[in-house]
Amino acid sequence: MQRGSDRLNVHRDDEMKQELQGLLRSGHPTRVEEWNDPEPAADDDPEVAGGPVEPGSGPGRQDAVRLELGRLLGRTSFPATPPALADALRERTAPDRLVELVAALPAKTVFHTASDLAKALTDDGG
Repeated sequence: MQRGSDRLNVHRDDEMKQELQGLLRSGHPTRVEEWNDPEPAADDDPEVAGGPVEPGSGPGRQDAVRLELGRLLGRTSFPATPPALADALRERTAPDRLVELVAALPAKTVFHTASDLAKALTDDGG
């Protein structure tokens, strides 16, 4: 016996299962109307959705690192030194590699923004 507070009845559940059956089996959208499909990722989207962002060189790396640092640290973490920022990243379950690279920066340096930190972490610096 079901006692939950479902918004849908049993008949609507069965309809939704049938609608989603093709998607679940095929692993890709099965709709005829293109406007109804989810939008694919753009070339200039940050790599946050594709996995952990790690510092490195290359086009757009600094922006991707800055966005990830901003997402993890927010505004309230700044200004701070690398040890304090590394602790904040650990608390927010950041990727270990990112925490290690922040912790390896000179301890007396004070970073005022995520952009400053991203510049220090990326090879290209600009």
